[in-house]
Amino acid sequence: MAKLKYFLQESWLLLASSFCFGLLIAMTNTALSGRIEQNKAAKLNDLTKALLPGAEIFQPVEAEIQVERPDGAKEKAKIFEVLSGDKQRLGWSFNAHGTGFAGPVELVLAVDKDFQKIMGMNVLASSETPGFGDQIKSDYYRKQYAGAPAEQLTLAKSGDPTVADAQIVAITGATVSSQAVVEIVNTFLTQIKSQMQEKGLIANDNQ
Repeated sequence: MAKLKYFLQESWLLLASSFCFGLLIAMTNTALSGRIEQNKAAKLNDLTKALLPGAEIFQPVEAEIQVERPDGAKEKAKIFEVLSGDKQRLGWSFNAHGTGFAGPVELVLAVDKDFQKIMGMNVLASSETPGFGDQIKSDYYRKQYAGAPAEQLTLAKSGDPTVADAQIVAITGATVSSQAVVEIVNTFLTQIKSQMQEKGLIANDNQ
């Protein structure tokens, strides 16, 4: 009992400070969370505009479309119908995320209005290794997705990166990061397309 009393006497200031700092951090996160989400949404829209020229209106898809990640967890997909200023559909965009070599990778993908072709891919957030894995942001790698079919993609160690097909050529020295992006794209792209077809938002491939 004496030891406990001594401990409390010596450490009360540290315990109180820890509690106060923890409370302050929690309050700061709560206060900034809305602004962080707004900034992320603005960045998402800017990246989508680069992938779908003429994009002006981003209309959220209200239908419940869930994506099952490789770890088994499910989440509602954030999908936007992208319209021109005169409300003509230009395509669809959505977030896709997963784990790369060094940590989380978050992408934005845009597809054409019929969900038949990928219009482009951009990196919303990444912590991949500078000079290696972070080359997933490079034009060399990203441009391979523009024009590729909106179907299951594969990664190849060599090939012609200028050909728009379902084969993505890996970044030299960053195969793991390259593969991670392909897997993230496949996970979200194929499931979202299938469910949008089931719900009648887009036509089936055989129609």
